[in-house]
Amino acid sequence: MPANYPAGLLHARLAGFYFFYFASIGAFLPFFGLYLEALSFTPKAIGELMAVTMATKIVAPMVWGWIADHTGRRLRIVRIASLLAAATFSALLVVAGYWWILAVLACFSFFWNAALPQFEATTLDHLGEGAHRYGRIRLWGSIGFIITVALLGPALERFGIDWLPVVILVLLVAIWIATLLVTKHTGLTHPNAASFGNTLRQPTVIALLVACFLLQASHGPYYTFFSIYMEDYGYTRSLIGELWALGVVAEIGVFLYMSRWLPRFGARKLLLIALNIAALRWLLIATCAEYLPVMLLAQTLHAGSFGLYHAAAIHMISQLFPGQLQGRGQALYSGLSFGLGGAVGSLMSGYIWSAATPQCSFVMGAVLAAAGALVVWQYVRPSLSLRAQP
Repeated sequence: MPANYPAGLLHARLAGFYFFYFASIGAFLPFFGLYLEALSFTPKAIGELMAVTMATKIVAPMVWGWIADHTGRRLRIVRIASLLAAATFSALLVVAGYWWILAVLACFSFFWNAALPQFEATTLDHLGEGAHRYGRIRLWGSIGFIITVALLGPALERFGIDWLPVVILVLLVAIWIATLLVTKHTGLTHPNAASFGNTLRQPTVIALLVACFLLQASHGPYYTFFSIYMEDYGYTRSLIGELWALGVVAEIGVFLYMSRWLPRFGARKLLLIALNIAALRWLLIATCAEYLPVMLLAQTLHAGSFGLYHAAAIHMISQLFPGQLQGRGQALYSGLSFGLGGAVGSLMSGYIWSAATPQCSFVMGAVLAAAGALVVWQYVRPSLSLRAQP
């Protein structure tokens, strides 16, 4: 960035993108399943429709990441993707029926899912050697999520779930506006130590990506059916929104302290802790949903199952894919974990929900998270724990 450009102002503008992007997730993930249920879709159909938004993360981030790395126009890619995401989502205001909604969600999420990985790379480029301070910018995304779910739950109870697409559209437009305020990074690009292909062949890279896939697949029942699941137990939409918000409040604490924890413990150990916390969380939801105190505990574990995991994983990815590999590295992480993992988890949870019981869907999540912990324990070498630079 220009020498006379205030770093605080830049960080505030970076934080603005995260605030609105995760506010849109706070409107979409907790409530869109309820919106589809209100349209009389079955659990199987809801799982399929939600899965398509995650499935586009498999392809879209890599396509846009390749373009960004080869053109050097990463910020422009983010702006275009954000604008097209808002434009395509607006079609949900007029279309109806399974196949029309499926098509719109596929187009919308192709652009929506492309923006975040490239913005993550942009943020890390700006931070440079201070990448371990990423959490202090990213936490504003968590704040945006909290505010949205806390306010939207009571609002939808009062005005009706039909207003949900309008709220999401407003937030998508705000994301695009936020991208216009961020300046392009003008720092030097570090030379790459290895090619993209050689990096992918490293055993630790493969193991890390597999573990991230399993962790995000374990979240499938939560992201797709948690609100419906809790409604079945008699929880109100306002309380459900507050439970979602509680999880992200706990996540903020992790982001605040990651700049201390990464140098002290190393990313591998933190990632291993996060995977075990996730397994415990899904077991609690599967077996104790009727007990509000236990659900409050389960939601605070979001600090580990997402916050600790994501901060550790993105730090490892940023160091494994340096320089001009950064865009594709972040895209690969997003595509295989949030994309492929999220899609597989959503589909499996929908099928298990219909064929067995809702509780079995969350047990499946616990098994997947435990398997991810085993992969990290066995195959992510301690010598490559990738500690942050002080």
